[in-house]
Amino acid sequence: MSAPVILVPGLGLGPESYARTVEHLITPYHVVTLPGYGEPAGSREDLHPKALAVALADKVREKSVLVGHSASCQIIVETAVRYPELVHALVLVAPAGDATMSSWVDRAVRLVGSAIPDVPKLIRSVTPQYARTGLPAMARAGEASRQHDLAEVISRVRQPVVIIRGKHDLMSTAEWVERLATLSHGEARTLETGSHVPIATNGPEVAALIERAASLP
Repeated sequence: MSAPVILVPGLGLGPESYARTVEHLITPYHVVTLPGYGEPAGSREDLHPKALAVALADKVREKSVLVGHSASCQIIVETAVRYPELVHALVLVAPAGDATMSSWVDRAVRLVGSAIPDVPKLIRSVTPQYARTGLPAMARAGEASRQHDLAEVISRVRQPVVIIRGKHDLMSTAEWVERLATLSHGEARTLETGSHVPIATNGPEVAALIERAASLP
């Protein structure tokens, strides 16, 4: 019997970002939004991945496969470390959190370079999602993500980990996902196409890897 799936949108995105993936899922799933990640945030809300892991854990009702995209991968890894009883496996799609990529300039250049192949396909769907979350919340959540070292935390994960990236992703590089896979004793997959949003551009492939994680014993 497969474990249920919980999907957490990436920075600023909402449930719509997973539309191309969930249409290929057989396993029951639920999309959970968080402040800065599909929901606006109050000015005093703590948007650090550790704090958002607590908020996510409050919404998990049974042991599940947690799926994150980009910066939300940092949240689900913190959840797995703090609440291992809630996590069957982790699927990290285009994970952010590389502390060596610390400057905003470096991140911006890489993000723009990664977005170029996908912008024509995604701009109509992404714009309203960003508007709903709000730029102030996105900026604060992005800064909190930038200060979080995913490599340090993922080494403490004991559940199965699958890491997925698109071939043209400059934010989540092949070297980065291989490093995360080594630290977590997990599996790294580079898809033959796609960039930083494979949940939207490579739905069938991402869904198949999620299904496989859900069926792990």
